[in-house]
Amino acid sequence: MSNNDVKNQILSVLDDYTIGTLATIQDGKPYSRFMMFFHEDLVLYTATNKDTHKVEELEKNPYVHILLGYDGQGWSDPYVEVEAKVNVETNEELKKKFWNEKLKEWIKSPDDPNYLLLQLTPERMRYFDKAGSKPKEI
Repeated sequence: MSNNDVKNQILSVLDDYTIGTLATIQDGKPYSRFMMFFHEDLVLYTATNKDTHKVEELEKNPYVHILLGYDGQGWSDPYVEVEAKVNVETNEELKKKFWNEKLKEWIKSPDDPNYLLLQLTPERMRYFDKAGSKPKEI
């Protein structure tokens, strides 16, 4: 299978699944939380409030692990593991592009001064057809 085929499989998961886990390092230990993800090609974005623990954690260690896919309906759901490096993104155009009304629980509006995007640039991506399958990597 070509890298382009694997990329298309990964993009399919990124299109179909917007909720996943983001793991950072907190006090030398992994810490995961559910996040809403958006993407441009293979670069992921997630919204956060600038006054959160994850922002502090990412200032110390900008590397994260993301899981997207499997929705609990069966063991045959595809999923993706992503190892990425994070950059804080404050570009107003991108913030408006990725704004979602579901974010109002944490962020008032796309113009909220506390609203940040985390840009997650993949360093390694692994696609799994289903639980137990061999990963395809790019």
